[in-house]
Amino acid sequence: MQKRLKRRLKRTIYVLTAVYLMIGAALYFFQEKLMFFPTKLDQNYEFQFGHPFEELFFKTEENALINALNFKTENPKGVILYFHGNAGDLSRWGKITEYFVEKSYDILVMDYRTYGKSIGELSEAAFYKDAQFCYNYLLNHYTEDEITLYGRSLGTGIASYLAVENNPKQLILETPYYSIEDVAKSRFPIFPVKHLLKYKFPTYQFLPKADCPITIIHGTDDAVVPYDSSIKLRKLDIRNLDYITVKGGNHNNLVEFEEYHKAINRVLK
Repeated sequence: MQKRLKRRLKRTIYVLTAVYLMIGAALYFFQEKLMFFPTKLDQNYEFQFGHPFEELFFKTEENALINALNFKTENPKGVILYFHGNAGDLSRWGKITEYFVEKSYDILVMDYRTYGKSIGELSEAAFYKDAQFCYNYLLNHYTEDEITLYGRSLGTGIASYLAVENNPKQLILETPYYSIEDVAKSRFPIFPVKHLLKYKFPTYQFLPKADCPITIIHGTDDAVVPYDSSIKLRKLDIRNLDYITVKGGNHNNLVEFEEYHKAINRVLK
């Protein structure tokens, strides 16, 4: 009887170990499919928005072409370089950024590689390189104190990186994370995600080095990027940080709350 129990226990342990290793391997080899949800657009797709815009293509390296939208307004207060979340494409994000055009700001928003019409191989370094290319493009048309960096969700890590490498007017982060590792740990607590992840996006390393004013807006009911993840950012030694909590806000509906509009109107006055 005891021998049979031992054999069953051993088999159970072997099966559980095998399942654990299989899931861990899947997390490593398919992590881009778990992190990024791009939608493709035909190269002939014609964007339609309610405000004037120019469609741009940036060749950031030999095999990479980045599609971007540049919204223009009369007598702009400045320009916002916007980095969007991990899903969709510019047909969606262009409409979202029109909110800021109505605040009298020009907008430059790009699609990441593999998103929309953009092409190229994904990597964390590629995200940063393409973002800096867009920033440099703006420097040909605006002074640096006219440039506001805005990151949403995935884009918060990219915007935070740029804030350290440059001297923008300010940085606005909507639903930011401490790091991608921190978010992954909350979803897969029993796996060594630190060693599995190819993408780090260590926002917590960037923000303390930034010299510009920083505004963070996050909802308490965010089920995608946990509210606690950005609370960790608030606890860091960050200069000029304004942290706005939207009680009851989730990952995609902060624009429905008055606290969000008050914060945006204050920093974009």
